[in-house]
Amino acid sequence: MIGLIAFYVFATMTIASAVAVIFARNPVHSVLWLILAFFNAAGLMLLVGAEFIAMLLVIVYVGAVAVLFLFVVMMLDVDFASLRSGFTKNLPFGLLVALVLLAEIIIAISARQAGPIASAIPEASQPNIVALGEMLYSRFLFPFEIAGLILLVAMIGAIVLTHRSRGDVRGQNASKQISRRPDDAVVNKQPGVGEGMTL
Repeated sequence: MIGLIAFYVFATMTIASAVAVIFARNPVHSVLWLILAFFNAAGLMLLVGAEFIAMLLVIVYVGAVAVLFLFVVMMLDVDFASLRSGFTKNLPFGLLVALVLLAEIIIAISARQAGPIASAIPEASQPNIVALGEMLYSRFLFPFEIAGLILLVAMIGAIVLTHRSRGDVRGQNASKQISRRPDDAVVNKQPGVGEGMTL
């Protein structure tokens, strides 16, 4: 019974968070709602016994969304004064969302201890991470290696594009920096009063 309640709570919160992502006017609020949707989707994966996918959702997607959050804050013209002024106004709603997340964590832990949510889900003979690893490195080894090579080519292409030689930028000469002596870099001066420093 607790598993069914947990399923409906997580599913409702996932849908509500996804709708809030679309209809939020502030891009920062949209990202925060997206993080909440990812957490609830991870709770759904945890209920069906897919711990690996749940951890991927939390670690990879929420981590990537945190980077996206930083890019949104840095690249968009966000008025921080209005955000700070609305902090006390939005504090009760933020506390409500925090309490809902805490309640979902408690429900997920108790539902996980209660067992599967339906008898249609067979009991796994081995953990799904072990089954995923065996499948990935046996049956799907060739596509896995091809995906790795494609990502390697994309990474090399990104490095080549960003590190192209430009005439208006001075490059770094590491050997010249390492061979430089402190006597060449530090010069003692005794300027007079009011003279200032000449470079």
